[in-house]
Amino acid sequence: MQKLHLVMGGRVKDPQHLEFVDLNAIDLVGVYPDYASAEDAWRGRAQRTVDDAEMRYVVVHLHRLLEPDLHKPE
Repeated sequence: MQKLHLVMGGRVKDPQHLEFVDLNAIDLVGVYPDYASAEDAWRGRAQRTVDDAEMRYVVVHLHRLLEPDLHKPE
């Protein structure tokens, strides 16, 4: 099964949470075929904004959203 991952980020209201200030300004970095390549992209983008506490980048596990029944704990 293909395990797609989305890397995205943007300015958040509170650095302790993940509520974005402006959804129209979200930086969609890309979709990646595995976690390792998504993590590399995330790390590269997050390091560019390391001095800005209100900028946050995340890796979203798209495969879990697309096929949730395959990822339920037993």
